[in-house]
Amino acid sequence: MSRTQWLMIGGALLLMVGFGFLVMPKSADALPIRVGILHSLTGPMAISEKPMVDAELLAIEEINARGGLLGRRVEAVIADGASDWPTFAVQAEKLINQHNVATVFGCWTSASRKTVKPVFERNDHLLIYPMAYEGLEMSPNIVYTGAVPNQQVLPALKWGLDVLGKRVFLVGSDYVWPHAINEIMKDQLANLGAELVGESYVFFGSTDLDDTVARIEQVAPDFIISSIAGDSNPAFYQALYRAGINAESTPVVSFSVSESELKGMDPKFVAGHFVVWSYLQNLPSEINAQFIQRFKAKYGADRVTSDVIATAYSSVMLWAQAVEEAESAEVDQVLTALRGQSLAAPEGIISIDASTQHAWRSMTVGQINSRGAIDPVWQIDRPIRPVPFPGSRTQVAWQEMLENMYARWDNSWSNPVERAQ
Repeated sequence: MSRTQWLMIGGALLLMVGFGFLVMPKSADALPIRVGILHSLTGPMAISEKPMVDAELLAIEEINARGGLLGRRVEAVIADGASDWPTFAVQAEKLINQHNVATVFGCWTSASRKTVKPVFERNDHLLIYPMAYEGLEMSPNIVYTGAVPNQQVLPALKWGLDVLGKRVFLVGSDYVWPHAINEIMKDQLANLGAELVGESYVFFGSTDLDDTVARIEQVAPDFIISSIAGDSNPAFYQALYRAGINAESTPVVSFSVSESELKGMDPKFVAGHFVVWSYLQNLPSEINAQFIQRFKAKYGADRVTSDVIATAYSSVMLWAQAVEEAESAEVDQVLTALRGQSLAAPEGIISIDASTQHAWRSMTVGQINSRGAIDPVWQIDRPIRPVPFPGSRTQVAWQEMLENMYARWDNSWSNPVERAQ
């Protein structure tokens, strides 16, 4: 080939580059950062977990709108845990090893989290868990952004004993979270000289609550503390209403009913009862008002926000800050950067405790009004240090309690057998 021909080819290539016509292979750095979203989109927990997916997708959209992370878009891979603990584990494995996600935001129930925990530890990967839970756990591969009992359950119990009375009935779904927090509360009830008048568990996903309500009616507690989850909640409040048990006579203090669940309930069944969360939609702050506005702009003016929505959103934003600080999406570097990370969230400041990988969270008692919204009535409006293992028992004793529960349920984190109340 002549020198003239080489010059002509070279000139043509330069023109193609200049006008953007030359197709070059993308570098690895230009590929999207994939993250996993693992929640129940079907089954009894879908009512509570679908809004978490919405919140996580909103956060990812906002991150991409401002240019992504490290010059790369963030891409969500969504998996359905189907309200089934083994399915959660299968989906977690797929997200890590087939979809090669950088992290996973996921789970609601403790049964699902405990089932996927070995998957993340075996693969040395990262789960960010945006839900209040029982504590009694610290995994090097999980960052816990929801509240633990000393930030939610125990302050609520003390408030109830001070305001509502000393005779308490505990009710919950029949899996690890309700059983564990009830053990924690029973220790506290004994220390405070209060009376536990009854305890009852509902088979997970059951809508037959008549036997439980009959037991409550029989012992007439001053108030009820509920850790019933998912689709069982509407049935519980309706059964109470049919039995003539209302918020004036026997109020319920719930750790699992939020604005999202209330959207599907008739206010007459729930008005006057109480809920306890770190975040409520009606908390007054400019950051919260802007968050609500953005959420409604994306999903509709009739949508509501809730603690799990705000926590799921904030979890993605905390991870994004850690990626930027680490200048990497690699698990080990992001995990290091997450420890000590802080965020001005809709509820206030959230920080990740470096020693426990749990979040500092505030706490609010809310009362359901006649429109089905929640009004704050009592608040600890400062971040509370997380204490995953309550001091009423040793860490070894708490671990033994969990191991015995797991063995009793045929190596499962929920009771596999529906039983008579």
